Amino acid sequence: MDVNGTVAEGFEPVRDAFVRNFEALGERGAAVAVYRDGRRVVDLWGGTRDVDGPADSAPWEAAPWERDTAHVMHSATKGVGAAALLLLHERGQLDLDAPVAEYWPEFKSRGKERLLVRHVLSHRAGVPVVDHPLTPAEAADPDRTAGAIAAQAPLWEPGTDHGYHPHTFGWILAELVRRVTGGRGVGEWIATEISAPLGLDLWVGLPEAAAHRVGRVGRVSPPESPNALRTRPKRAVAEAYKDPDSTTTRAFAAITPPPDDNDPAYRAAALPASNGIATAEGLARFYAALIGEVDGVRLFSPATLSAARTEESAGPDRTLVISTRFGLGYMLHGTASPLLGPASFGHPGRGGPLGFADPESGIAFGYVTNGFRKTVTADPRAQALVRAVRATISRPGT
Repeated sequence: MDVNGTVAEGFEPVRDAFVRNFEALGERGAAVAVYRDGRRVVDLWGGTRDVDGPADSAPWEAAPWERDTAHVMHSATKGVGAAALLLLHERGQLDLDAPVAEYWPEFKSRGKERLLVRHVLSHRAGVPVVDHPLTPAEAADPDRTAGAIAAQAPLWEPGTDHGYHPHTFGWILAELVRRVTGGRGVGEWIATEISAPLGLDLWVGLPEAAAHRVGRVGRVSPPESPNALRTRPKRAVAEAYKDPDSTTTRAFAAITPPPDDNDPAYRAAALPASNGIATAEGLARFYAALIGEVDGVRLFSPATLSAARTEESAGPDRTLVISTRFGLGYMLHGTASPLLGPASFGHPGRGGPLGFADPESGIAFGYVTNGFRKTVTADPRAQALVRAVRATISRPGT
């Protein structure tokens, strides 16, 4: 398997793990990047740009993954969206302990009067579902999503419990950004205030000028092996996904039918919970700037960084049916989503993508793939790369 790119001295095990993902875990096309203390130490890519080659093409004739190839991140987008709210808080435009309705009066209805901005970021808002799911076209309309959320009653008293909000997290976040910035769209705000200063290949709302760089994604099955059994969902989780009335099913079905990740109109929509697009390098560089300076730019102050990774929610998750841990907008290291260590914070994407940072080691990590799996929080390919990074930095002298 040909893998392109570079690794700094000592980080060769990450290259080895990346190659094994293609040889043993059925990877089709992917990239991984790692920063340490603001400096890029891993930048690797390989495979094909599209999950499959053209119908009339043999696999080896398919277009190769290039260094600037970008892909859909699914819920790894949430870490970028959360940064928007935290930066607005840092700048004095948003109070995390204020009711959402202070900025968005229509939100106050049906028991949401005391629902705080903090509850949104920590998945404690109680509105992971909408009673009337939206089509992909409706989900791309900020007025339509804001109306659906404003009219929704919580499933539990906000702030008293937590449950992952797959889609509604982004709809609330986007409307808050619009309300406190005088009408700026969340995608434009992220492009201007986050991506541009850092030179990131990262978008929430793909511009037409960058569309040619994004490959086609698809579902791929993992190779059958004894280890594959470890990644299959436990009975309770599997049953929750099959029950049409469960919070799990209803939360993920807030957009129905499921959006097509390859649809240009969907990619152009600004959905900060689910459809961000990035290169692995762009995702890693974003996280590097959350924990330190990257080429003269730092996003989070020490106080904001501390708030982002301080535990707000922990324990059984009403949506995912497993135990999860969240800070303010970020998943924290734990059994549901193993990251580098106890100080790590970030966000996985359904099917494989992963971005995170670990301030104790100075590591920032980004992984994107074109082959999505039936994983939600801990994809085996991403985890193999995380283990390689962990082993590398734990060696004396690295």
